[in-house]
Amino acid sequence: MFRSRHSPRPSRPSATPRSLSLVGRVFGYPPAHNAGSEWMLHSMLKPLADRGHRVTIWLSHPGKIKKAYDFEGVRVVPFQEGTGFAAAAQKADILLSHYENVPIVAGLARTHAIPTVVICHDNFAATFHNAAGADLVVYNSEWIRREGEVHFARYPHALLPQHSLVVRPPVTAADYATTPGNSATLVNLNPDKGGELFWQVAAWSPTWHFLGVRGAYGQQLEPPTPLANGEVIDGVPGHQMRHHVYARTRVVLMPSIYESWGRVAVEAFASGIPVIAHPTPGLVESLGEAGIFAYRDDLSAWIHALKHLQTPRNWRQASHRAKARSRALSTTTDLDAWCDAIESLPR
Repeated sequence: MFRSRHSPRPSRPSATPRSLSLVGRVFGYPPAHNAGSEWMLHSMLKPLADRGHRVTIWLSHPGKIKKAYDFEGVRVVPFQEGTGFAAAAQKADILLSHYENVPIVAGLARTHAIPTVVICHDNFAATFHNAAGADLVVYNSEWIRREGEVHFARYPHALLPQHSLVVRPPVTAADYATTPGNSATLVNLNPDKGGELFWQVAAWSPTWHFLGVRGAYGQQLEPPTPLANGEVIDGVPGHQMRHHVYARTRVVLMPSIYESWGRVAVEAFASGIPVIAHPTPGLVESLGEAGIFAYRDDLSAWIHALKHLQTPRNWRQASHRAKARSRALSTTTDLDAWCDAIESLPR
């Protein structure tokens, strides 16, 4: 029986387990869909493929790629070719999903007695409600785990997930490390990510160059008036962020109204790029002592923080803390625990 979250982690099996068929259904997937949740999912599925398991992801929404493709060991079936999902799911050893696709996947799993895995990226009640009864629930941070446990404590034991695990969004530092550039950068210009504040800060900070990167979802805000120090580029696939974004960035701004973790910040840390962020619970946890925090409704705090980082000595100190935090997160055993958990699910 697979351990609960509170049990000691078992040692890795001495022999490689049989190849498993893991089938998932999600909204979108890299490289065409570039949201942080999907890159987290891929970072978790790739190690399973590397261990010899068969991983297939079926998409529930039409995307730019219309033919099935393989991405770093993961087979992806687009919505346009997705009529066979239910039949494929019935033959799977394990079913997986997140967000709005959880109910349909959980229903198939119950009908055919297949273990199901649910990834919780946020603390919304619907997220935890849909995860109830799953064989394995994966939380993307400790604070989301705590929120989930509070939620499930309100329900009878029969509705509790069988097992749970925290897997912080995996970031391999070597995939993102580069020599920082000279821009103050925001990735995803939608209002909830702080697009409006970003352009306000730019207007009051003429000595900085501001780089806005369009996101994978939501309304993307342009500066209300043209700014000589502002630039907007189209969204960049995750595996190209190092060259097209971080190599041009000196400071990352994250005035998000909500972040359950904050993958962009951890990616930036790999290059020693300081991050100024609104103190959401997720960003406070992910950035740790390396974070520079300012409330998103305090424009002067953001302007002051950027001015502080223009001093070379201050930037070097912040960069040192960022690299130290990157090393600390890179040494975690989250992915090993995740792969062991999948291989230990009862079948």
